[in-house]
Amino acid sequence: MRTPFILRLFHSMPRGGWIALAIFAAVAWIGVPVAHLALPESHPLHVSAYTVSLLGKILCYMVVAVAMDLIWGYAGILSLGHGLFFALGGYAFGMYLMRQIGRDGSYGAELPDFMVFLDWKELPWYWAGSDSLLWALFLVVALPGLVAFVFGWFAFRSRIKGVYFSIITQALTYAAMLLFFRNETGFGGNNGFTDFKRILGHDITSPGMRVTLFALSAALLIACLVLGRYLVSSRFGRVLAAIRDAESRVMFIGYNPLHYKLFIWTLSAMLCGLAGALYVPQVGIINPSEMSPANSIEIAVWVAVGGRGTLVGAVLGAGIVNLAKSVFTVYLPEYWPFVLGFLFIVVTLYLPDGVVGLWRKLRARRAAARLDDTRSAATPAPGAAAAAPGTPPVTSGTHGFAAPPTDTAKGANA
Repeated sequence: MRTPFILRLFHSMPRGGWIALAIFAAVAWIGVPVAHLALPESHPLHVSAYTVSLLGKILCYMVVAVAMDLIWGYAGILSLGHGLFFALGGYAFGMYLMRQIGRDGSYGAELPDFMVFLDWKELPWYWAGSDSLLWALFLVVALPGLVAFVFGWFAFRSRIKGVYFSIITQALTYAAMLLFFRNETGFGGNNGFTDFKRILGHDITSPGMRVTLFALSAALLIACLVLGRYLVSSRFGRVLAAIRDAESRVMFIGYNPLHYKLFIWTLSAMLCGLAGALYVPQVGIINPSEMSPANSIEIAVWVAVGGRGTLVGAVLGAGIVNLAKSVFTVYLPEYWPFVLGFLFIVVTLYLPDGVVGLWRKLRARRAAARLDDTRSAATPAPGAAAAAPGTPPVTSGTHGFAAPPTDTAKGANA
């Protein structure tokens, strides 16, 4: 009898993982909202609006890092174009946010301000239905997924992999960035979408909406971790790891790597689209710079810093790098690119397994040292205990048997 999906999903993650997720959910869904909404600003535990938005943005980055880790850490596919899928999800939801402005824009027209400025008379055909939240959510998932599926089908079918695949993905996102920079595309040109007002009639800058977006970002991260853990611990995940390590052998035993790689690639793009959709209302802007190749490279840096092939490593890497970026861009903004490059060099040379790998090595050394101490304490010091007369000595052989008496001992006993 086949085990129900819910039980398989529950057993895919160890007990410690569920406890960690429960603590994180309690902090994100109870602690932060209470600290932001209930506590006054003078209270030492009050969480400011800036902090809530910053944490929400970092949670979205963590989702992107998990999506990247699924294809790079477990399938061996290094993408340098995931910023495109993130931005496509942001643009898809940004269209809805622009329609929600209504006549509250600078020109008081039904059209978005940038269209009025460019003397557009009506919405383009691909903006149809953009005033519906359900349609916007569908586009958030479908648009990145469709682009990833079409691109992945031709790339994986042609067996393009390694550095060649990485270069092609970087070229794809760069081409899309140049396209979105053009005013005639109908996506705001280099300014993109901004000046958002409301979601479902609620003020987008209100404390309640800000906390809601933060809580949704946390929920998306939890869902991604649970889904990712289920996939990588299942038979599907084992096949992915085999494709990463020896794709030709996987083909030899009868598996088609195309289907596995295409599925995880498309799923990863869709997760990035959802993260982009939650990122845009919390940051308040989306423009073509989100598609820059540098942003996609930075996503790979997050995973490398945390430790690829470990979902928790992707989360830690995104958190560490983006918190450091927030600090440096406030106090030493001109030095951040150098710090990021130095961090990537250090990780490549000295921390190939990232922060999680370093932690595992330290734990292994500590456990080995503790085992050595235990063995030393159990071994008696020389001369500490004398053998009784006539008692044959005992060796430390692997089976614990006593050594037979010597000829001298036999004569003495006789």
